[in-house]
Amino acid sequence: MKLPVIQQHYKDKVVPALQKKMGYANIHQVPRLEKIVVTSCMGKSPDRKVAVDDAVNEIQKITGQRPSMTYSRKAVANFKLREGEVLGARVTLRGARMWEFLHRFIHITAPNIRDFRGISSKSFDGRGNYACGINDQSIFPEIEIDQIKRHIGFDLIFVTSANTDAEGRALLSELGMPFRDMKKANEETAEAAAV
Repeated sequence: MKLPVIQQHYKDKVVPALQKKMGYANIHQVPRLEKIVVTSCMGKSPDRKVAVDDAVNEIQKITGQRPSMTYSRKAVANFKLREGEVLGARVTLRGARMWEFLHRFIHITAPNIRDFRGISSKSFDGRGNYACGINDQSIFPEIEIDQIKRHIGFDLIFVTSANTDAEGRALLSELGMPFRDMKKANEETAEAAAV
């Protein structure tokens, strides 16, 4: 079975580059991408049930996998929200689908963002995981623009095995993630490797 292009790139180029840059003695110390989580929440929408159905269809088109529903944990009267009501949808991508989605995101989807100058490298969580928000689903090539019923935003969470933000940033940078301030990110990675 042939590996996805970006997974092969990870094995052939990224692992040796990170080993050299970060000073890892063993290839098993090199951080890896574990999963990508795609979520969408329709909490404020007045017709929440129909909106969630639309979000489920859009996420399924984008990822190629049927999403699971997310439910409210408690009732909030101001939002007309009951406990256990459907709020949104979520998909967790692993394996070949994860690598294919990452490849499409880096090379096709992200450059489709209007006035694209790169994505922010500030959304790391302190443990090497990265999150970014997408305001509109029309940037994904799988979505037909004339079929869009409502604008749906997504959160993309890239979960890595890295222990620090510098390691996670180095991994995603080597994979080709189009960060806006690459010079600053590379300086932080070099500082972390020196420590």
